[in-house]
Amino acid sequence: MSLPAPLTELLEYVDFNQRSLFISAAAIAFNPTFWNIVARKEYRTRFMTKAFGSAQRGCYFLAATIFSLGLVRDFLYERALRDQPTHPALETDNVKYASYVLLALGNLLVISSTWQLGITGTFLGDYFGILMDKMVTGFPFNITSAPMYYGSTMSFLGSALLYGKPAGILLTLHVLLVYIVAIQYENPFTSGIYAKREKERAKAAGFEEKKEL
Repeated sequence: MSLPAPLTELLEYVDFNQRSLFISAAAIAFNPTFWNIVARKEYRTRFMTKAFGSAQRGCYFLAATIFSLGLVRDFLYERALRDQPTHPALETDNVKYASYVLLALGNLLVISSTWQLGITGTFLGDYFGILMDKMVTGFPFNITSAPMYYGSTMSFLGSALLYGKPAGILLTLHVLLVYIVAIQYENPFTSGIYAKREKERAKAAGFEEKKEL
């Protein structure tokens, strides 16, 4: 089965001999894998809460770690793009304008979701037992349930277009796939945490009612 002609042409401008391409792809896959493994271990064993003396401090340490890993990932991505060929069709003004729009919208989704959730809400505080009072439904969560992931994907694509690199588009597809897989693992687990909280609340409320009677 042959690939569509435009995709085949783009792949011709991807230099698979560059090690930086695979290092960037590995970093992209590593980050969500790392924070999901660490957060689930924390949920089951409270190892970070015990190490730092409180859930809050443990969560802030994880937040700093995830943020730092994100900076490393972005550095490796940019370096990978610099090592790759530029496609002439991606060097037009319209493509540049599109890249600016994608970067702006992507950052808007990421920043606004962080603002809505706060540090602990953004960086897996629920795995530490730091739960939000209720589900956030305002912008950007009224657009998508995973604005940070999709916003980050848009920023990756915006950078790829800004540099005019087909390799960046390929890596962006990799980002999207990694995030979609992460969402499949994270959403049910997080929903389970809150469902357990609601069950415990209902049980406690029923116990209080019996005491009053």
